[in-house]
Amino acid sequence: MSVRPSSEKKLLDAADELLFTRGVAATPVDRVLERAGVSSATLYRAYGSKEGLVAAALERRHRSWLEVWDEVVAEAADDRGRLLAVFEALGRFRSRPDGARWCAFLGTAAEYAAPPPELAAALARESDSLRTRLRELAEPVVGARAETVADALVLLVSGELAMRLRDEHHDATVAREVAAAVLDAPRSTPPRR
Repeated sequence: MSVRPSSEKKLLDAADELLFTRGVAATPVDRVLERAGVSSATLYRAYGSKEGLVAAALERRHRSWLEVWDEVVAEAADDRGRLLAVFEALGRFRSRPDGARWCAFLGTAAEYAAPPPELAAALARESDSLRTRLRELAEPVVGARAETVADALVLLVSGELAMRLRDEHHDATVAREVAAAVLDAPRSTPPRR
């Protein structure tokens, strides 16, 4: 038996609002059901478990994030701007009504030492897509250093997201400046033996 799209949307909206602001473990499924105005049978029919609901909410959030990032990349004037657009996209996503001061993926990952398979898969897809997109955007800018630069930018993006917990008005200016310095760093050569 399928679930009406309106019920799925209500569940995902409630999950997004509660789980990613209050925490997955700290938010009982009954609270999500109450906020969504649906029955537990609807949740279990649609997602199988609370973790299935969390994974679906993460997937929806990931699609929304990629749409925002794609918009900002499309607005950039050159390859360097497209690569650094991730920092502008973070600010733009945060300013949306469904944006948050903290990353739902980092928060969820922090709650589980060993996440259940559906959550592990959602978290891995987000991490992989971040790294892959940054590497692809870095290739025209830094060539063979693209993978190393992408790894550095993943760290900067993660740090930028973590700073939002410390300062609700924090913006990505410093992270973008550090990213630009990474791009401008001379290519290092392996030490001679």
